[in-house]
Order: sequence, then structure tokens, then C-alpha cells
Amino acid sequence: MASAGAAALARALLAWALVALSPALPQPHGCRKVVEKEASFDTTYADWVDADLLNIYAFNHSVRRNWTEGVRVSVNVLSDHKDLPVLFVVRQKEAVVSFQVPLILRGLYQRKYAYQEVSRTLCQPQTKAEVETQHFYVDVSTLSLNASYQLRVTRVENFVLRTNKRFSFNATAAQPQYFKYEFPEGVDSVIVKVTSAMAFPCSVISIQDILVGLGGGTSIRATRDARQGLTAPLPPQCPVYDLDNNVAFIGMYQTMTKKAAITVQKKDFPSNSFYVVVVVKTEDEACGGALPYYPLSKHASPDEPVDQHNRQKMLEVMVSPAITSEAYVSSVLFCLGIFLSFYVLTLVIACWESCRQQKRKGLLAAMDSPSLDTGHARSIPDSFLGRAPYDSYGYGSFGNGSSSSAEGVTDSLGSAEVSYGYVGQEQFKRRTPSAPMRPLSIAMGERSLENVAGRPRLDSLSSIEEDDYDTLADIDYDKNVIRTKQYLCVADLARKDKRVLRKKYQIYFWNIATIAVFYALPVIQLVITYQTVVNVTGNQDICYYNFLCAHPLGNLSAFNNILSNLGYVLLGLLFLLIILQREINYNRALMRNDAHALECGIPKHFGLFYAMGTALMMEGLLSACYHVCPNYTNFQFGECPSGPPPPAPGPPRPRSPLPVPADTSFMYMIAGLCMLKLYQKRHPDINASAYSAYACLALVIFFSVVGVVFGKENTAFWIVFSVIHIVATLLLSTQLYYMGRWKLDSGILRRILHVLYTDCVRQCSGPMYVDRMVLLVMGNIINWSLAAYGLIVRPNDFASYLLAIGICNLLLYFAFYIIMKLRSGERIKLIPLLCIVGTSVVWGFALFFFFQGLSTWQKTPAESREHNRDCILLDFFDDHDIWHFLSSIAMFGSFLVLLTLDDDLDCVQRDKIYVF
Repeated sequence: MASAGAAALARALLAWALVALSPALPQPHGCRKVVEKEASFDTTYADWVDADLLNIYAFNHSVRRNWTEGVRVSVNVLSDHKDLPVLFVVRQKEAVVSFQVPLILRGLYQRKYAYQEVSRTLCQPQTKAEVETQHFYVDVSTLSLNASYQLRVTRVENFVLRTNKRFSFNATAAQPQYFKYEFPEGVDSVIVKVTSAMAFPCSVISIQDILVGLGGGTSIRATRDARQGLTAPLPPQCPVYDLDNNVAFIGMYQTMTKKAAITVQKKDFPSNSFYVVVVVKTEDEACGGALPYYPLSKHASPDEPVDQHNRQKMLEVMVSPAITSEAYVSSVLFCLGIFLSFYVLTLVIACWESCRQQKRKGLLAAMDSPSLDTGHARSIPDSFLGRAPYDSYGYGSFGNGSSSSAEGVTDSLGSAEVSYGYVGQEQFKRRTPSAPMRPLSIAMGERSLENVAGRPRLDSLSSIEEDDYDTLADIDYDKNVIRTKQYLCVADLARKDKRVLRKKYQIYFWNIATIAVFYALPVIQLVITYQTVVNVTGNQDICYYNFLCAHPLGNLSAFNNILSNLGYVLLGLLFLLIILQREINYNRALMRNDAHALECGIPKHFGLFYAMGTALMMEGLLSACYHVCPNYTNFQFGECPSGPPPPAPGPPRPRSPLPVPADTSFMYMIAGLCMLKLYQKRHPDINASAYSAYACLALVIFFSVVGVVFGKENTAFWIVFSVIHIVATLLLSTQLYYMGRWKLDSGILRRILHVLYTDCVRQCSGPMYVDRMVLLVMGNIINWSLAAYGLIVRPNDFASYLLAIGICNLLLYFAFYIIMKLRSGERIKLIPLLCIVGTSVVWGFALFFFFQGLSTWQKTPAESREHNRDCILLDFFDDHDIWHFLSSIAMFGSFLVLLTLDDDLDCVQRDKIYVF
């Protein structure tokens, strides 16, 4: 009786409040009449209301403590009085829901959209009794003269979602839907997947845990405090934020076209349950669609609401358990096992190589001992040393003979003139030793022991500068004589003091280490801020994850994408350890005055290798930082799908095709360092300094940023960039062709015309340096073609385009190096050959996953999610994670190729190693 009296008192107070309206509003004629009607579910009530009438519909239903049932109120106003709408108020035990019809929702630029049909779901209030009958009332009122409407209240089937059960439903902007899900026992996290066959209209998926807050609703502060354990868990409370203008107030949410997925952890929801809210937006601009145009007419007001008619979307929702903690552990162990196995394999190969070297040294000692028959030292077969005999060390199709310096330069060995030539080309003369090849102990000692005795055991770094000291007596004259010879050997370009070169190339490592520190610190700070913003606001459109395979851990939303970058760090560290071991062995050989270390093989400089290993580690670190929250503003930190930013509020922009992911800053550095190292092998004296190299790489990164931000459909930018690209290609070609022996000054045009006149007009003669000319012509063809492609097509993915330029040039030079190496009579040993074959295969598989495109910030977040796919490895890693695995292995293998490619020359004198 008490409850019935309270209910009657509440109805009387509400009626009085509605009658006693503000004096500013139009007053009804006479006293307002209140009509209360007993109503039932699943019945359509067609009625009318005016300014003098208040209709109240009383409903009751049974509520059970362990059963949740949704109730849905649907209304349709048949009258067209947009300025005097009909007000519907739903009063429940612990909540009040009110809305007007026509329902006015605002879009971009405060555009108004009117909806005549409105449906709202009422969630069930809590009850302590086993079964309780609860009442709720629907009050209908208006200030118009007469308004017809239809009212229907129904029970929501499948209001509580079941695990792994699909459920289909319809939603509109004025008829949102939401459902409840309760965590089963033993399930700590689930993934909510919502799909639709139609991309538009755009919709929003929200996960909400409604907690008691201020004003009968939910306090965002209370929600955050409860998630962080600062307050006691609070019971769920209605209503739910299920309109376009308030769905983002609490919880997690993301826009959707065809796919949406949100991973929900039990620890974030104190009530152990949550609501899945689906709202259709009034406009499609947030999902990349076009903005509707106002139907302007002579008599229409710009502020008049637009009727969107039937803006409906069919959706399907399914909640399935996410992976368990055991899957996290097994995935971490799997990742560690893969890359630590490379450490084990490296150790095994090192032990095998050490045993082989010990055995070889023992045989060398035995061969150097006096023969019992003759009393003379035994000669060592060249086949045992793992190389071709010197007297058969030729240059491609040249005849047998060893290389020496070119014309006009005296060699320490006696020489005789011998003719060599390309097949079908003019013969030219080279010198070869006139005497037969002698045993290694004599041949090597004759050239090296003359000056070795007086040398320090290990040159230390000093303050000596490259510009202050040079081993040539008359620097400019002798450089012109040596470097402009038609046929160069490594000894011609390894004349500078090794202390100077060691210092020069160690600067590469120290510079990149400094760059890494200054680059990494702000990056880490920024991505932590991004992740914090995502966690606090719940806006999952900030970061472009593959939401169908994004496994959270702690505050990280996609731990799997971060873990998969571990390979770059571990393999980069392993490469640094390998380089350290090689440098230690080389320094020991120098301290022993070993003739091979002093006079044979490609000059050993390890600074660039250290820089490459550091760059590989930093690529992993910054890629992991990028994947904390991949988006448009931090793409330069690691790797990402590059392209223009998502559209800002405003008129619709033409959308671009799906871009290919592209590594950025440190990938540019790795490509540049690899090219420099390949060039340094046979040009140690004239390779670029660290300062100029990093300055050029900084310009590349600068153009990358400018191109991504401003380059889309910008003709002026592409013209300027193409001109700079072609001019830079010509300048670099000239530098390489003349080995740096040219000047860029006011007389350059005169000298160019003179060369063209003497070599092309006065007499037609071929290029002096045929091999270099072939390489540079091919390089110019490729670079000019890429510049023309960029100028004509103007690709949206400028970062990938720029990286493609660097990779194409690197591959071209590497192929040229291999061809010229084989053509020069050199060979590739087993380990580098296996590295080349294995790395090529791994690169092929890696590129397959590289092009899958699981997300792209070139599109809107909703469009990006259309490309999301499920995990494919251990239910933990996706295609992009496998790209991380394979590309780290492939880059490590590529570094090993550069490290071991010329190991076959370790016993060959430098004046017999060709420069190309």
C-alpha cells in the first residue's frame, strides 16, 4: 500500500509540474487533463495529445534477480509539428528517460536532422528479491494543438548476449540498440565483434559499464576510479548513453563501416558485465563517406531540420572469449626461442670455424717446416688456401694473370707486359709478375715485411684529422694520377693511414648512437601519452590497430605487435657481437704483425658495421613504439602504412587506394648505410664521411615528411622533388665516375662542353671507365624512370615511394657488385652464398606478409578496420607480426652477406684486388 501511495503521489506531482509550465511558453486553454491508462506489452496504442491533455501509460512486468530482460519503447508521431514536438517521458524505478519526437540530432556544422520514428531500450533496474513486479510509466505531452502518435512497448529478445552466439538486428540513428553481456566464470577477457554487409550508414560501437554517479547517471570520474581500484565496485545503473550526441561520454567506442572489434577485459569492469551499444550516426563523414547536401529552396530556412527518412543498418554481433594468459606465455617463449636459436647457431658456426682455423694453422706450420729430403720449406698449394692461384687471378674474360696498378705506376714486383681484353673489344695491356708464384711465406713477406717491423703493434686513435695528414707526398697531384687510372686496385684507394680511417668510420657509430638517443626519448614519451589518452577517453579511433588480433597487456592495447619487434633488437645485438669478435681477432692479428691482416684482403673498417647493427636495433625499438599507438602523427618513428592524414571535419575528400606499409626513418638509414658499406669495401679512402652521409639522410627524411603531409595531388611539390632527384642523381654519378676528382664551380659548364666536343665531336671514343659507366647509366635510367613515374602518377604513399628509390639503387649496386666480383675471377664462399640464398627466400616470404595491409591511416579509422583480419599464428600473431619476424631475420642475413661477401680475398694482396 505504501508503494502504491508513493506512486500516486509521484504521478500527481509530475502532472502538476507539467501543468505549471514556465510563463514564457504558450499556455494551454484551461486546466490540463491527465488521463492514465493501464497498458500492456506488444500492443500498439494509436492516440493523440494536445496542449490540454497529458496521457500516462502504466506498465508492469516481473523482474527476476538472476535474469536480465530488456524493454523497448517505440513511438511514431504522425503529425508534422517540428516546432512543437511531442515529449515522451519514461519513468522507471531508478531512472528516467525522456526524448522528443521529432527527435532532432545534430551533425557536422550543427546541421539538424529530424526523426519521426524513435525507439529506446530500457535496461532493467536491480532487484534484491527473487521475483519482483516493477512498474514504469510513459508520459506523453505536447504544446501543439493536436498531435497523433503511435506507442508500442515490447520485450527485447536476446537482450543478454551469449558467448560465441551470433545475433542479428537493425538500428537507425533514432533507434539505437544495446545488449548486455556478463562474463562467464573462468573468462577474463572477451572480444566483441560487430559486422555488417553494408558500409554505410556509419555507426558507432560502444562498450559501457554504467555505474552510479551524479544525477542518476554515470560519473566518468567514478568509472575511472572504479577501474583503477580507487573506489568500491558499484552496481550497474540505467540509462545507457545510446544517442549519437552522447555515446562517446563513457566507455570504449569506435566508428564502424563493415567491421568493428573491441577486446574487453574483466578487470576493467567492476560489475563483471557491460553493455554493447550500437548507434547509427546522422552523417557518414566520420567513416569516410560524403556529407549530404541540404535541400535548399526559396522558402526553406537554413536552420530547418532535414528528414533523413529510412537511414537503417543491419548488423551482427558476437562475443567470443579472448586468449588466455597461457597463450601470452607460450607466445613470448616462441618469440624468444626463434631469435635465441640464432645465437646458438652463430656459436656453433664460430666453434666450427675456430676448429677449422686451428687445423689449418697446424698444417701451415707443418708445411713451413724444413723437408727431411731437401732441407727447404714446402710450398703451399693454392687450393688448400681456399682460393685460386695468383697467376690465374684474372678479370672476367681477361687472360690469366694478376692485377696490379695501372700504367705509369711501378710495382715492387718485377713485371712484364701482357695483353688482356674483353671479348670482342680492343686489347689493353696489364702487368703480371714475370716470375712464377712463390710459396706464400715468401710472396707475402716480400711485400709486407719491409715496412712491418717498424710499425706500432696497434695504432691507437689520436687527434689526427683526415684533412691534416695523407700518405701521399703531393696530395693533389698524386690523387689525380692514382684515381684517374683506367684500372684501379684496392691498394690504390687504401693509401691513407688506417688510424685516420678508423676514426673516420667510427664516427658513423657514435653519430647514429647519438641520433638514436635523441630520437627515442621523445618518441617514448609521445607514445606513452597516446596510450594514456586512449585508455582514459576510450576513443579507439585514435590508434590504427588490427583490432581482430590486438591482445592487450597492462596498459598496452596491442602487445603482440610490440613483442614481434623483439627480433630486430636481438638480431641487431647479435650482429654487433659478431662484429666485435671480428674486430678483436683483427686487432690481435695486427699486434702479431700478421701479413694477411696488414697487406691482404679488403681493408677492415668496422665503424659502418656497428652503425648498421645499431640502426637495426633502433628500428625494432622505434617500430615497437610506433605500434603502441600507430597513427598519422608518429609514422616516422618506425613502420606504418604511410599516406595523407584521415579527413578532418569539412567537405569530403577523394579517398586514396590502400597503401603499402613502409618503414621510415631508420629504414632509410639502414638502406643508406648498406650502400655506403658496399661502396667502402673497395673505396675506403674516398667513401663519404659520417657528417655528409647523415646530412643527406636527414634531407631524405625531411622530404619524406614534406611529401606525406603536403605532397598529395600537389603538382608544384612533385615538380620540385623530381628536379632535385634528377640533379642529385647526375651529381652523384659524376662523383662516382671520376672518383671525386672533379670540381663543381663556375667553370663546370665549360669543362662539360669541352669533354663533349673532344670525345663526341672531334673524335668518337668510348668511355674510359667502361664498368663504372655501365653501372651509372643503368642507375640513371632507373632513377629517371622513378622520377618520371612520381611526376606523372604522383602516388599518395610518398614514404613508400621514397623508400623504393633507395631500395632500387641498393639492389642495383649489389647486383653490379656480385656480377663484377664473379667477372673478376673472385668467388663467393659457402657461408655468404648460403646467406644470399637464404636471405632472398626469407625476403620473398616477408614481402608477401608486408603487402597484406591489415590497417592504414591513409583512410578513416572505420575504413581501416575493414582490412583487419584474425590472428594466423598461435592465435596471437597476425600477418604484420610475421612480417616483423621475417624482415628482422632477412635484414640480419643481409648484413651477414655484406660482412662475409669478400672473405675469399683475405689471402689476396690488395694490389691484386680490383676496384669496381
